[in-house]
Amino acid sequence: MAQFWDGRAADVEEQAGGPILNPVEMNMPSEEFVVDRLKSIPGYQKLFEQAYPEDAEPITYWNLQKAIAAFERTLITPTRFDEYLKGDTDQLSYGEKKGLRDFIDTGCVTCHNGPLLGANSYQKFPVNGEHYSEFTGMKNEDTGRMEATGDEADKNKFKVPSLRNITRTQPYFHDGSVEHLLSAVKVMGQAQLNKPLSHAQAESIVRFLSTLKGDLPEEKIKEPPMPK
Repeated sequence: MAQFWDGRAADVEEQAGGPILNPVEMNMPSEEFVVDRLKSIPGYQKLFEQAYPEDAEPITYWNLQKAIAAFERTLITPTRFDEYLKGDTDQLSYGEKKGLRDFIDTGCVTCHNGPLLGANSYQKFPVNGEHYSEFTGMKNEDTGRMEATGDEADKNKFKVPSLRNITRTQPYFHDGSVEHLLSAVKVMGQAQLNKPLSHAQAESIVRFLSTLKGDLPEEKIKEPPMPK
């Protein structure tokens, strides 16, 4: 599915090319500059030739995007919840299982479903209310998907985020306006489901969400030898 909260990048390949040129991220001056830099390093010349043997010009910005995207697709973090779904019910404690039941019964699965528990649809935010600032306190104006499509029907629709590793990805919402997961769960209950959640109910759901935390294999995060 498209990337970013407004879906402005069609896929991970397109997304991968953005940060390199973004002035607040890597701030490279142009695609041509990046390609010339890669071509100046013999080690990269060899690696690109191996990766794209049928290309007359292996080092291109598009091939760079495809290579980064191919790596990104390997960043999978298996969790205790995955093992639970495979049949190992001892992976979750009684409290975590209760949290899963509360997650389902409250209606969170309406949008947070599938392998990623989300990241597969756009939904209006908020469903109940006029503007998300009523719930998050943020006063900025972001019309969500409409920013990318220009279609009035997409106004205030945002990509539903994946809940995998959600306990590690604070702050929450597209504008980072909510610092704590417990508060974010309460916001979603009220804004999306019109269900004011008690502190105990929200804590129960957060307890389940903690089972969605997984670690990357060491080889994915250690610094690789750089081509010369």
